[in-house]
Amino acid sequence: MLKNYDTKRPPEKEMIFGIRAVIEAIDAGKVPDKILIRRDMSSAIGRELIDKLDAYQLSASVQRVPVEKLNQYTDKNHQGVIAFLSPIEFYRVEDMVQNLFEEGKTPFLVVLDGVTDVRNFGAIARTCSCAGVDALIIGTRGGAAVNGDAVKASAGALHSLPVCKVDNMQNALRYLRDSGITLIAATEHTPKNYTDVDMTVPVAIVMGNEEKGIYEENLKLCNEQVRIPMTGTIESLNVSVAAGVFIYEVVRQRLL
Repeated sequence: MLKNYDTKRPPEKEMIFGIRAVIEAIDAGKVPDKILIRRDMSSAIGRELIDKLDAYQLSASVQRVPVEKLNQYTDKNHQGVIAFLSPIEFYRVEDMVQNLFEEGKTPFLVVLDGVTDVRNFGAIARTCSCAGVDALIIGTRGGAAVNGDAVKASAGALHSLPVCKVDNMQNALRYLRDSGITLIAATEHTPKNYTDVDMTVPVAIVMGNEEKGIYEENLKLCNEQVRIPMTGTIESLNVSVAAGVFIYEVVRQRLL
C-alpha cells in the first residue's frame, strides 16, 4: 500500500520539473527554494544535475524523496525532479553585514531559527519592513517556504526586504557575533526582560520555532537571552507578535 502524501499542489508557475529544465533554470540564475529529487535517481543526466547543484552551492536545498511524493505535485513527466522557485532573491549574510558596516549603519537584523508557519513568516517580514530592519536571516532547511503565499502574507514586503538564507545557522550566528553584532535571543527561560538590554548597538534579534523555541545549540551562541513578561494564563505569545514586540523595542531605543 502506497503512503498517502498530503500535498497541496502549488501553482505550476512556482515550480519547474524535468531534469534539463531545472538545469537550465539554475544556469539562468533562478533561485530554487527547494528541490525534490527521486531517491533512486542514477542516470547520467541526473548526475549532471547533482554536479550542477554542488557547483552552485545549492545542495542544502535538495530533498531525496520517493517517486510517490513527486507524483503528488504534478501528473506530468517530472523525470524525478521538481524545483520550487523562490519569488525573491536571496543574499549572502557575509555580504549584507559587510555592506551595512561600510555604509556606516548600525546593523538591525532579525534571525528566524525554524519558524515554520508561512503566515508567521510573512507577518514577521511585514513588521521588519515597517520597522526598518536591514535584513531577515533564515535557514535553508526547517523553516517556512519562501513562496507566493509568504509574499502575500507579508503584504509584498518580501519584494523589498533583503532576505539572507544560510545553510548552517550556527556558523551564521558565530559570524554575526564575531562581526560585533549582539545576538539577542527571545526565550521564556530567563528572568531578564527584553527592555533591560541595550539595543542601540548592532543587534540581531533571534526568534525560534513556534513550538520548540530557539534550538539549544543556537541559543548558547547568543549574547543575551531575554523574555517578554507574561501575566495572563497563556504562557507565550504567537511568534510573529513576539517578534513585533522585540523589533519595536529596538526602534524605541534608537529613537530616544
